[in-house]
Amino acid sequence: MDRGKGEKQMKHGKFEKLKRIVLGGLLTAALTGSVLHADAIASSLPYQSYNYNYWEDIVYTPAPYAPDYVVDGQSLVYNGEAIGSFATPQDLCVDADGTIYLADTGNNRIVVLDGSAKTVRDIITGFDNNGTADTFSQPSGVAVSESGQLYIADSQNRRVVVLDTDGSLVRIVKDPQSEILDDSFTFVPLKVTVDYAGRIYCVAQNMFEGIMVFETDGQFTGFFGTINVDITLWERFWRRIASKEERSRSQLFIPTEFTGIDVDPEGFVYASNIDVNGEQGVRRLNPRGEDVIRKGVNENLGGDLWISGSTDYAGPSQFTDVVYRKNGIYSCVDRRRGRVFTYDHEGNLLYIFGGIGTQNGTFQLPTAIENVGGDILVLDGTKANITYFKETEYGRLINQAVGLRYDGDEKAAVELWKQVLLLDENNELANTGIGKAYLTAGEYELAMKYLKLGMAREYYSVAYKRYRNQFLTKHASLFLTLLLVLVIGGMVLSGLRKAGVIGSGRPEKTEQDQDSL
Repeated sequence: MDRGKGEKQMKHGKFEKLKRIVLGGLLTAALTGSVLHADAIASSLPYQSYNYNYWEDIVYTPAPYAPDYVVDGQSLVYNGEAIGSFATPQDLCVDADGTIYLADTGNNRIVVLDGSAKTVRDIITGFDNNGTADTFSQPSGVAVSESGQLYIADSQNRRVVVLDTDGSLVRIVKDPQSEILDDSFTFVPLKVTVDYAGRIYCVAQNMFEGIMVFETDGQFTGFFGTINVDITLWERFWRRIASKEERSRSQLFIPTEFTGIDVDPEGFVYASNIDVNGEQGVRRLNPRGEDVIRKGVNENLGGDLWISGSTDYAGPSQFTDVVYRKNGIYSCVDRRRGRVFTYDHEGNLLYIFGGIGTQNGTFQLPTAIENVGGDILVLDGTKANITYFKETEYGRLINQAVGLRYDGDEKAAVELWKQVLLLDENNELANTGIGKAYLTAGEYELAMKYLKLGMAREYYSVAYKRYRNQFLTKHASLFLTLLLVLVIGGMVLSGLRKAGVIGSGRPEKTEQDQDSL
């Protein structure tokens, strides 16, 4: 029986070994296939995806998103008739059900599409204004509240129109009155959004004091998130001694104008702006209007870091819109070079894709960005179309890993980060993510390894200190024992020397030595 049992165990062991080999081979093949698929996608795209490392050098990466399809007005039909081309569309938004609202600015209408943007659900060209048929004039902004009400920045009519779910008029916000507004101010709303409480946030033309805030009843209450521009001592001195003509030709030191706006579920306002220094093109504003956004390793939220040159595409990125996605992730679109920049809640740059051009996946003048499920939508005002981008395996892994970390599930994020490294071995964010997870788990030696690869110096220092303390604590008894042995040994040796049992180790003086003294 013992012999039979042994043979059975041997067979089982061989089976387990064979199973491990087969599974390992399948896993290797799957991972190799993913890498080859990622390379194939990258080679077929009209742009190169990249990121910046700790030293601010460009590092090319697999594509996080790839263009899926493009939608324009020529391909859309409503009530059996073609709706015609879009004309300089400026904005779009998505409600909780995935319905898309497009501000078709040049055609003076709002086009309502399903989540794929392939089916037209409605076309809103006007509304009943207290018994009078009213229409839009150059509507350039659109937003939907949690209750489903539609907010339209009816720019050339100088008003914000609020419509109910059935298309009936709720209210019109216009002619804001306040002592803080100049008598010559003309209200021209460009972009609009609304929070969970029904407060309206509006980006207005030539309004540099900040975002205009209106209560639910349409009453103007003040400005929000004003960006102050710092003036150097030399600039202050020069403006004092310069002539009136010289000052008029100089740059105006006025706050930056906002360009796009979005609200997250917690009521924080994300706002994009044009930053002439290219350092911060997006802000996260708390209910008091204070910027509480976090910055990553490079302390930069302004898009591209390499901006020198003399071409039309040189200079700092110009964020024209921002969209909050989920799990602290938000994306901004740069109209200067047609690229999409995505950051996590800690301000780390996750990935970059897109470009200027005529091929699918590139843009001429991107004006708005939105998120539908896992897809990213970019509206091009010049091409007059919407490009749908699907996340690749590389993008999916990063998005899910960041989401798990955002929810505090560090352990589950580790496996995803390791898969990211198989596709992009130099990904510092993946190494840092793994290192942070090991740091949280108390595995400090492994944490130090990955944090070093991720150039996360601050976290590496924490891991090193904890590893040192852990090592000292673990071997404290050994150190104390050795110290005690050394002390006792020294005392015994000293006693023996005093008793003359052993010599002092120094040569004794002879009579000749004494005579010489």
